[in-house]
Amino acid sequence: MIAVRRANERGFFDHGWLKTYHTFSFAGYSDPSFNGFRRLRVINEDTVSPGQGFGTHPHRDMEIITYVLDGKLAHRDSMGHESAIHRDEVQVMTAGRGIQHSEFNGSDSENVHLLQIWIFPRERNLQPSYDERKYPAGQKTDRLQAIASPDARDNSLHINQDVVVYAAILGAGKSVAYTFSDDRFGWLQVARGSVAANGVLLEQGDGAAISDVKELKVESERGGEFLLFDLN
Repeated sequence: MIAVRRANERGFFDHGWLKTYHTFSFAGYSDPSFNGFRRLRVINEDTVSPGQGFGTHPHRDMEIITYVLDGKLAHRDSMGHESAIHRDEVQVMTAGRGIQHSEFNGSDSENVHLLQIWIFPRERNLQPSYDERKYPAGQKTDRLQAIASPDARDNSLHINQDVVVYAAILGAGKSVAYTFSDDRFGWLQVARGSVAANGVLLEQGDGAAISDVKELKVESERGGEFLLFDLN
């Protein structure tokens, strides 16, 4: 079964400096039907104005993945990391027993557009950690590139949960296939353009919960970029 969560059904807030869409319940947005999916807790699509951002704030007991679509995101945390990630770069943090960090648009002239993802960890009070990696567009073009996984497969970043996150960019008329193991579930999130998942059309911002599906074919008539989660 493929159950679609349409982009225009998400929670939306316009804070002036921040325009944010919430696929699942988050902060001031609550939808009892969408409090997460399996181990996946948050998918926020954020657009942050130049020079603006989130001041220092705490996290704990969450695996946090940031996928930059456009622009530059500046990061600083209590572990001593300070960096900026750009388009085609991915950041992973294990909040564990507790961290503090800030996130700001690193540009004075252009917006930064990103997806931030939270996944429940396999256990509480883990040692906090940080990592980032670049996945050039060519590595994701017409193929599924693992960007986060529990075993760091295919040059992916390590996360502390039995979840694998893939990114793909499909050209017009292209497709990829994926096979789910028994008792596994999927979530597909469209970042740009449009794709069809086993014939179900999904536009930018749409998500889809995938259950009781063994073979998944994702194709695009016009081109599209998406994330695919393989979940326990």
